[in-house]
Amino acid sequence: MRRLATFLLLLALLVRPALALTLTDDSGASLTLPRPAQRIVSLAPHLTELLFAAGAGERVVGVGAWSDYPEAAKALPQVGDSAMLDLERIVALKPDLLVVWRDGNSPQQLRKLATLGIPVYASELGTLADVAATLRRLGQLAGTEAAANARAAAYEQRLRALRERYAGRAPLRVFYQVWPRPLLTFNDRHLVMQGLALCGAKNVFGTLAPLVPTVSEEAVVAADPDVIVTGRAAAETTDGLAGWRRFARMKAVRSGALIEVDPDTLHRSSDRIVDGLDQLCAKLDAVRARR
Repeated sequence: MRRLATFLLLLALLVRPALALTLTDDSGASLTLPRPAQRIVSLAPHLTELLFAAGAGERVVGVGAWSDYPEAAKALPQVGDSAMLDLERIVALKPDLLVVWRDGNSPQQLRKLATLGIPVYASELGTLADVAATLRRLGQLAGTEAAANARAAAYEQRLRALRERYAGRAPLRVFYQVWPRPLLTFNDRHLVMQGLALCGAKNVFGTLAPLVPTVSEEAVVAADPDVIVTGRAAAETTDGLAGWRRFARMKAVRSGALIEVDPDTLHRSSDRIVDGLDQLCAKLDAVRARR
C-alpha cells in the first residue's frame, strides 16, 4: 500500500498542470502566461538576439525586420519593422507571446497589438545591468531559465572583468559619432556611453538631454576631443571619419586617435554589447599607450 501511495503521488505531480507565470514588464504592466511561451514573435533585432541567448530560439516563430543574428534568425518569417507591422501575419503565426521594444516600436502599432488579445511583454533596456535582467526574464517566460541564467551570469562576469581591468586608467575625452549627416552622437544615458565610462573615458557631449542628440561640426571642433569613435560594419567601404581628417589641429586628428568599432555588437542592446565594449576599451587603451 505504501508503494502504491508513493506511485500515485508521483503520478499526480507529473500530470499536475503547470502553474501560471506572472511578472511585470518594463512598462510596469503585469503579464500572466498559463504556461511557458511556446510560440514567440520578437519585434526588434536586439530582442531576437536576447531570446536566442536565453535559450528560447526554437520557440521564436516570427521576427521584426533586421533580425539577422544569430544565423537561424535570418530564416524566420519577418512581420514588419518598428514603424509598420503586418498584424495579419503576426496573427497567422499563432503566437502565445509578443516581445516588443517599448520605446522602439511605434505607439500606434503597440496600441493595435494590444487589441489582438495576445500576451505582450514590453522591454526597455536602460542600463548595462538591464541586459542580464532581461535575459533572465525572457528565460522565465519561455521556460528556459537554466540557459538564460547561465548566459546572464557569463555576461555579468565579463562586465566585471572589463570594469576591473580599466579601473584607474587615465581619462580620455571622446566624441562618439553615431551618424555623419546629420551629425548624431549619444548622451551619457545610452548603453554605449555607459560602456565608454567603463573603459575609463568621458563623453564630451554626455550632458545633452536627448539620448541621441544632433550636434554641429563646429561644436565637435570646439570640444577638441582626445579620441573620435564611430561604428563601421565589416562590409562597409566608406571611411566614416574621413571628414575629420581635414581638422589637423584637433587632438584626435593630430595623434591619429580616430577609431572604428563594430556597430553590430556595440549598438545593439544584447549581451553581445560586451564584445563591442571589449574591442572599444582595447582600442582606447592603445591610444593611451601612444600618449
